[in-house]
Amino acid sequence: MNGPWDVRPVCTPRCAAHAAPPVPFSRRARRAAAFCGATGRALADGPRLADPVRLRTHARTLLAALGVGLDVQRADAAAPLAVGGAPSAPDTERKPGPLVAPGECAPGADGAPGTLVVLNHISWLDIVALLAVEPTTLLAKREVGRWPVVGGLARHAGTHFIDRTHPRQLPGTVRELAEVLAAGRSVAVFPQATTWCTADRGTFRRATFQAALDAGAPVRPVTVDYTQRGRPTTVAAFCGTDTFAASLRRVLAAGGLAVRITVHPALPTADRALDRRALAATAERMVLGPLATLPFAGRDPAGPLVIPPGPPYGQTAGA
Repeated sequence: MNGPWDVRPVCTPRCAAHAAPPVPFSRRARRAAAFCGATGRALADGPRLADPVRLRTHARTLLAALGVGLDVQRADAAAPLAVGGAPSAPDTERKPGPLVAPGECAPGADGAPGTLVVLNHISWLDIVALLAVEPTTLLAKREVGRWPVVGGLARHAGTHFIDRTHPRQLPGTVRELAEVLAAGRSVAVFPQATTWCTADRGTFRRATFQAALDAGAPVRPVTVDYTQRGRPTTVAAFCGTDTFAASLRRVLAAGGLAVRITVHPALPTADRALDRRALAATAERMVLGPLATLPFAGRDPAGPLVIPPGPPYGQTAGA
């Protein structure tokens, strides 16, 4: 039975391929041992893993164990916000992170709503990378809670799991999401409802954008993509009938793999006459458009992504 968020997968495990020579078996074995150790330490923290500093540190340690670099940058700035595959020193200050809309402070401060962070979806690594950048509440399909490693991290991060097979639950889910945002907590969602092998495919479902409108919460579009030695790659893709074990083996063998988080300008919703269709279309164009129209070849992988021209914010194409 299909639910309101269900999308028939188009990409398959065959889409996943290395863009650089695999690393030697000995290095894969060391990565696997480091990943198992990091996973055990993270899950052993139990409820304490919900602490944002702990969660961020564990997520960065998992990426480092896999040999995956992390590059966070703003679409309107040339310099990356963070680079490297090793865990960074915990940020103990209660200050807005790169995914929080300008002016938003600690959750609930001054009654300000949280931010709805909307991302494209390629891999289970997306969740680890997101938590490594800025631990936030996740809205995910129920199946994610059963994924090895990622499921445990997601549960301890306070993820709201949805059952996509029951359409009648959709209005209630939107209402609960609006209440979380109105209470000052930021929420991250993957509105494509399935995974794709590259960051320029798929469409955004509109339901969760209604929650942002109801709460007057800003929407922060974010693009996730993967490179190997600076070249685009699909090796991290987790699509269709793929299994976690098969995907993990590819990641362990990937040479020079890095996940790039590109943070786009926030879209304000408070006191604006918008509908969810226009809001979703604008966010979709910002997240998918740059990589769909600009080739990687010939440009600096660490440089800015340029948002292509399109209908003005608040209007849809052909409107």
